[in-house]
Amino acid sequence: MSSMIVSTVNVNGIRAAVKERSADNLGMLPWLAATRADVVCLQETRADDEQLAEALAPALNDGWHLASADPHLKGRNGVAVLSRKPVTRTKIGPGGDVDEFASHGRYLEVDVATPDGDLTVVSVYFPTGEAETDRQLEKERFMAAVATRMAHLLECGRDAVVCGDWNIGHTELDIKAWKANRKKAGFLPSERQWMTDLLTTGWVDVVRVLHPEVPGPYSWWSWRGKAFDNDAGWRIDYQVATPALAGRATLARVERADAYALRWSDHAPVTVEYA
Repeated sequence: MSSMIVSTVNVNGIRAAVKERSADNLGMLPWLAATRADVVCLQETRADDEQLAEALAPALNDGWHLASADPHLKGRNGVAVLSRKPVTRTKIGPGGDVDEFASHGRYLEVDVATPDGDLTVVSVYFPTGEAETDRQLEKERFMAAVATRMAHLLECGRDAVVCGDWNIGHTELDIKAWKANRKKAGFLPSERQWMTDLLTTGWVDVVRVLHPEVPGPYSWWSWRGKAFDNDAGWRIDYQVATPALAGRATLARVERADAYALRWSDHAPVTVEYA
């Protein structure tokens, strides 16, 4: 595969990201116009396909290709992929015998044309969950469905990267206030073990490999209080790649805003360069 730059970001509502939070020309669209990324994965667009295309019209006019999976519930979920090269295949939902999540707007898998063949890119948005409730059970079903699909992708032997908001902090290095969150969804022992098990199958947490044994780099901070100013965040936005692709990763960074007032989402883009 030729060199490729991939970014992923939870936009926390695409229309807000490109409008209300775009004061002083510092919103998502200026970021998108300036980025060197070849592929950008979006989560929590909170828009149907038509609304998403309208919000991203300036980027599409500049030549970006768009694939999307809109949600079945208005104003919830929604994932998409922007690519500078044509998208040659799309798959909505992780699949399975009964694809419970096909219409949830949480899983979009695409193949992107490259000079060396197609690259499989997934934009995924895991449920937040809530410990000891039906919401957590739904999250666990989604986790199981995604793991099954990822096992299939690994078996195919092609380059693939699963990007998005996983809503899971894997280790104590991934959450600033980890002690206070040990019994909360997003840092439950069962969720963390699921991620450990997934990574033992061969998938690689690219950002952690390039930033070993350091806190973060965090990619989400609450809008409330001084979380952003104090860098009291969570690393829940991942790029998890197949071994060969992960071995080509040369640089990973979180594109954290310089100041609270310059944020256009409560998440920051996570960008990886693959040689």
